[in-house]
Amino acid sequence: MKSLRILFFGTSDFAIPALDALMDNNYEIAGVITTPDEPAGRGQAVFPTPVKARAVFHSLPVFQPVKLDKEFWQKNVPEADLFVVAAYGKILPSWLLALPRYGTLNIHASLLPKYRGPSPIQSALAMGEKETGVTIMLMDKEIDHGLIIALQVVSIDRDDNAITLSQRLSQIGAEML
Repeated sequence: MKSLRILFFGTSDFAIPALDALMDNNYEIAGVITTPDEPAGRGQAVFPTPVKARAVFHSLPVFQPVKLDKEFWQKNVPEADLFVVAAYGKILPSWLLALPRYGTLNIHASLLPKYRGPSPIQSALAMGEKETGVTIMLMDKEIDHGLIIALQVVSIDRDDNAITLSQRLSQIGAEML
């Protein structure tokens, strides 16, 4: 299975351990899809996304479509057998999910179906949960939905915040992947 061509979708720091795990285990990364660079900070300087910076460091092809449309895809993006998504930040359309032969895996930072959506870590903390976890699922056309492949429960420590919990969950997600 390590001869699979994988297209990786990710944007934030949460996704980096998963990308690293795929590379460390010698999977072929056909390319990395991340959101476009945006201005940040006082001077509004444009910085690469954390995932783009990591991909460039490893000389991986990077694609930053403003929107996921078929024309861009057909002209620019290499074929892959499997898509892996971790904190990408955009909804993948049905036509895109149908492309890879083995489907699209998503690493989600909650025990689905609880806390679907873009801020599962913050939601679990805000609700005073004692535990959360990581779900790896085979994505379908619904948001944060699909066949659950793996699930791991993680205790929320008393001194956890969104940053510390995110770091732990991203490492666990990478190990599970």
